[in-house]
Amino acid sequence: MDLQISVFLLFVLFTAGHSFSCYECVSMTGSCAAQKIKSCPSGFSKCMSVTTVTQSGEISSQVSIKNCTVDCQNGSMNFGVVKASYSCCDTDLCNSKDAPDLSSIVPSGKTCYSCVGHSCLNIMNCSGSEDRCIKATGSFGGQSAVVKGCLSKSICDATTSVSDVQDISCCSANLCNGAESVSQSFLFLCCSLLSFILLH
Repeated sequence: MDLQISVFLLFVLFTAGHSFSCYECVSMTGSCAAQKIKSCPSGFSKCMSVTTVTQSGEISSQVSIKNCTVDCQNGSMNFGVVKASYSCCDTDLCNSKDAPDLSSIVPSGKTCYSCVGHSCLNIMNCSGSEDRCIKATGSFGGQSAVVKGCLSKSICDATTSVSDVQDISCCSANLCNGAESVSQSFLFLCCSLLSFILLH
């Protein structure tokens, strides 16, 4: 009996000393070849890998990030000038691979509006798991801005409250994040309701 208690206490001591670990890296060259092992703080139970590509005219930059996180979602998003791919996992050192390369992701068949400059009527092709269109309105630096693009359902479901953003809406139909689609849907809904009232 004493042996069983001793073994149990040794097990508790050894497992209590083990902390959750992830690879950590911030690379401005797009590859996390020089990643380090990081012991995650208490409450951080997932590892993440993020690849972000920013495109401005002919100039493109790619950033890769790996770290511990409280929560994250697998998927990607595309706002035209900024694209991001997320890979999340929940076992020790599971984020050894970079998040998927955004240039190698195949089109998903979804099309959404995106904003370039002051025009938000640009049509973009979504890719990979991007199966939703998004429209977000917020104030940044005292100025109001609208963001439109593509994203994965898992990321859309997780974007309930974002600081400085007053309105976030996701939809699943093609081009559903444009003002034209909303007004046409609203007009169709009004006509349907009106005909229902008049005919019944």
